[in-house]
Amino acid sequence: MDCILRNASVYRSGAFEQLDLLIRGGVIKRMAPQLPAEEGCADVDMEGLCVVPGLVDVHVHFREPGFLQKESIASGSAAAAHGGYTTVCTMPNLNPTPDTLEHLEVQLKAIRETAKIRVVPYGTITMKEQGVKRSDMEDMAPFVAGFSDDGRGVQHDDMMREGMAEARRLGKIIAAHCEINDLLKGGYIHDGEYARAHGHRGICSESEWGQIARDVELARETGVKYHVCHISTKESVDIIRRAKAEGVDITCETGPHYLVFCDADLQEHGRWKMNPPLRAAEDRDALIAGILDGTVDMIATDHAPHEADTKERGLEKSAMGVVGLETAFAVMYTHFVKTGRMSLADLVALMSEKPRARFGLGTPLEEGQPADLAVFDLEREWTVDPTCFLSQGKYTPFDGMKLFGQCVLTLVGGEIAWQESK
Repeated sequence: MDCILRNASVYRSGAFEQLDLLIRGGVIKRMAPQLPAEEGCADVDMEGLCVVPGLVDVHVHFREPGFLQKESIASGSAAAAHGGYTTVCTMPNLNPTPDTLEHLEVQLKAIRETAKIRVVPYGTITMKEQGVKRSDMEDMAPFVAGFSDDGRGVQHDDMMREGMAEARRLGKIIAAHCEINDLLKGGYIHDGEYARAHGHRGICSESEWGQIARDVELARETGVKYHVCHISTKESVDIIRRAKAEGVDITCETGPHYLVFCDADLQEHGRWKMNPPLRAAEDRDALIAGILDGTVDMIATDHAPHEADTKERGLEKSAMGVVGLETAFAVMYTHFVKTGRMSLADLVALMSEKPRARFGLGTPLEEGQPADLAVFDLEREWTVDPTCFLSQGKYTPFDGMKLFGQCVLTLVGGEIAWQESK
């Protein structure tokens, strides 16, 4: 798509400027005010719209191979493009699990053939994510974003130490789902006021932060690049803040739902059930403080689609996981930028620049770079309607919420990955 995007508010070097963008051969050739017309380039008026570098999500579940009834690389990547994402990292709780290069290749083939955006998988830390034997990390390293047993915490200290040491040798990130199995005790929502009031079994906060504390010491020992997935508790924020101050090579993520909701918002429906669960208001507030002071490095959706018959069973019996790719930017913009708690540039950093810098994925919005970008209408108000999602998953706690900021165009390598039909 050779074109000139004109009159947009364009994010460049940490600030927004009124610029034109010349895109040829999939590359941003020039960025300047009032560029002259170019032969063979369509003029596209972007007045009133905002152009940002393509969003990067380092934690999504596209369910292929193994669970196509929930999502596929094709549908998940289409949903990502719809939300303004140009690069995502897919988690490895699949069938077969990507624990050898042969198993990983099943997913890589689907990505090559069907992905609408740039999709980079994780390999597992352990074989079949069982926490007993290390995966073939060296063979997979050139093809993965990092290593994770997401969906399960690695229970044994020695196994995690071994995985971290190998990742350190290979120059790759360990992205850890932190959860101590012995503390779960059959819980499925936060062990808080709502659980007690409604007779539900709770998941204690220590099941998360206890393993983060262990991993911090192992990361200190091994020198690995360590990333904590989907943190949800105030103790997790405190542990990570201290570890950073002490020089541990650690980053972390949280999701929009943990920043907007708490367990007081729960309803008796599967769209409110995810792992980790929505915690108490004080946990939510600590996460917000962590976002604002830089302890929490990035926003990741943990996009986790499920089919209807596994999500319509109430809080106790529904599957864990909600979708988020098609709402994340608008949720964050509405609740944090429009309310004045952060700037739009801060939000772009959380959803594009910081994950790109940490994981070495995605591209900046600069001359000479691939045209991976998203265009948003920030003033447009819309209501979340999951029936309009491109994801096969339709379950989100944001169902029915009014938001501002809608993606109207996503380009990947200068080609249209998503475009509003009108």
